[in-house]
Amino acid sequence: MGGDHMGDSPTSGVNVLLVADPGLPTARARSIQDELQELLDEAFSPPIILNVQTAMLRLRPDNSLDLSDAVELAREYGSPEAVLLLTEIPRLEDGHPLIAEIFPDERIAVVSCPTLGAFFSRRRILDTLMACTVRLKPTSEPRDPSMFDRSWLRWAQSPDGNDHSTLRARRFTGGLRTVLGMVAGNEPVKTAPRLSSALAAAAATGAFGIFYNSIWVMSTYLSTPRLIGVGLLAIAAMTAWLIASNGLWDSPERENLARVVLLYNLSTVVTLVLCVLVLYAALVLLILAGGLIVIAPEYMEDVTGQPPVFTRYLDIAWLSAAMGVVAGALGSSFDQHTDLKTLTHGQRERQRKYTEEGS
Repeated sequence: MGGDHMGDSPTSGVNVLLVADPGLPTARARSIQDELQELLDEAFSPPIILNVQTAMLRLRPDNSLDLSDAVELAREYGSPEAVLLLTEIPRLEDGHPLIAEIFPDERIAVVSCPTLGAFFSRRRILDTLMACTVRLKPTSEPRDPSMFDRSWLRWAQSPDGNDHSTLRARRFTGGLRTVLGMVAGNEPVKTAPRLSSALAAAAATGAFGIFYNSIWVMSTYLSTPRLIGVGLLAIAAMTAWLIASNGLWDSPERENLARVVLLYNLSTVVTLVLCVLVLYAALVLLILAGGLIVIAPEYMEDVTGQPPVFTRYLDIAWLSAAMGVVAGALGSSFDQHTDLKTLTHGQRERQRKYTEEGS
């Protein structure tokens, strides 16, 4: 995207304000700040001003976007020509994930971070932000916006003739990408360690598998598919318990919000499944290490009647971990220091809304 593509006389400088939600959107905004600056330098002549700030885009009680805070913040930065809002709010239009929306009167573009997915999102964010910027502040070349368009970018102009435009993704692939993006925003790898009580209860129960040889014998006679099935059943049981006991399953307040709430619920389920998988894997490794240290090979062979190969220890660890995960579900109920409602996308969304009294 060099200057030779931009025409001989790009327009005068541009003042851009990038405002990102706390959490993953801010982390992504900070990580691309230098690259975005370079792209702006290529597209516009000096002076180029880029400011990056963190603020939460809020929702009104009717679930519409509230841009008043962004407008107020823009005044503090000299009323920039382009205010880019990078939010974790998943948005839909006619069933299609809404990647971006441009409000020309306010000189604001809203980009939904989850709709850009969890993988390769860095390039997508840069392309989308630049496509929004050149539409808010066009360069001298009338086709310049298309330079930042990609095959997955499908802009639609408002039929009333103004400059309001939207960028929508395909229903299926865009929906899948949005769910994965929401899961990434929930940061399941950071969430898993917070289930300390669940891990303690799971480890305590799983340890019985090392000392009770009836579990050794049972694991010996269970086929590999059945052992895998037992593990999957334990993961499903703990995930269901976490959702039910913490009230993490949302119901739409209105019928038109059903699709959005479905995205929230899917992202919650996937996030918690990943958390439990991390817990399960950690448990298998801990029990496996303990079994290799405690269980003498000769004694195992004497009890099970099978050669004490490594896979026997792994089978014991796997079955014991399944028992432990079920016990961990109960243990999570006693963890007073972890509020899972703040760790999943759908529940955090409620923090954005005004109360009826405050609106």
